[in-house]
Amino acid sequence: MSALRTLKTVGDLQTANLLSVGEHQSLERVAERYAVAVTPAMAALIDPDDPNDPIARQFLPDAAELLRLPDEREDPIGDAAHMPVEGIVHRYPDRVLLKAVHICPVYCRFCFRREMVGPQGLGTLSSQAMDAAFAYIAGHPEIWEVILTGGDPLVLSPRRLAGIMERLSGIAHVRIVRFHTRVPVVEPHRIDESLIAALKSSGKTSYIALHANHPREMTASARAACARLVDAGIVMVSQSVLLKGVNDYPDTLATLMRTFVENRIKPYYLHHPDLAPGTSHFRVTIEEGQALVAALRGRVSGLCQPAYVLDIPGGHGKSVISASAIADQGGGCYTVSDFRGQNHTYPPLTGE
Repeated sequence: MSALRTLKTVGDLQTANLLSVGEHQSLERVAERYAVAVTPAMAALIDPDDPNDPIARQFLPDAAELLRLPDEREDPIGDAAHMPVEGIVHRYPDRVLLKAVHICPVYCRFCFRREMVGPQGLGTLSSQAMDAAFAYIAGHPEIWEVILTGGDPLVLSPRRLAGIMERLSGIAHVRIVRFHTRVPVVEPHRIDESLIAALKSSGKTSYIALHANHPREMTASARAACARLVDAGIVMVSQSVLLKGVNDYPDTLATLMRTFVENRIKPYYLHHPDLAPGTSHFRVTIEEGQALVAALRGRVSGLCQPAYVLDIPGGHGKSVISASAIADQGGGCYTVSDFRGQNHTYPPLTGE
């Protein structure tokens, strides 16, 4: 049965035939701990007869979330260590995160901010906190880019978004405004003329980083929503998380990246899963991730190559962790591997 509204409880998921009756008790415990929301667009994609459905794995609660490993942490990428005022994360010199809202249209079961988002999370910034956040941005001329995240900033009304953009328009040193969102995929109908007008209202260059992890998420409606954004002059890039049982297969990753490019979305980041509580069942090893990314070399166009990155725990920022294709052999000589895994000497030996 297709959902006509967002499913927010274990009971809702059962009524929609997305869970079995026997799962109820353990999943209620998960839902008490971590927020649940599955939009109609995502519910319609789930095959309840497939125990390994990659869409279900991303959005339906799982008893495995109750298992917390010792190295997992509530703030796995260290946002709090770089929060000078409420709602601002200033980790890198030329850009800040503006976390205006901590609500999402869907709640990913692997979310690295799962302790902060949801109805019981940190909520929406108060007017006083917003004033302090904009004062901080205005007072730091090195800030070239403001990244709206959270939560999902596109759950805000066009009026609220336009208000944020209007305030950013008055800060001359801010030249780029970026939005990190799942909305074009999970609620594509929200991408309408009024929302697009709000995103463009600052006069700044606007980017949207679209979060999607499996090619099935890019439905006809999602593609149309992305086309509306790109046609309006908003640049789109992608971000995905490498997830066990969802996209940890070369063919799946290749199809996902090609799908982005076909829809004028430049692949940007492929994230190694963070050490968020209760998410160990999603994590591949770094070696497995490096092998998967290496398999994309030569398999897909250079346009389709994302940067495979790890957010270093403790707030130390991102590091590219793709396996190097080149090794120093000393004396100015190197060994370089091609996309077939064959090694070559650089510079070539005489006669090669």
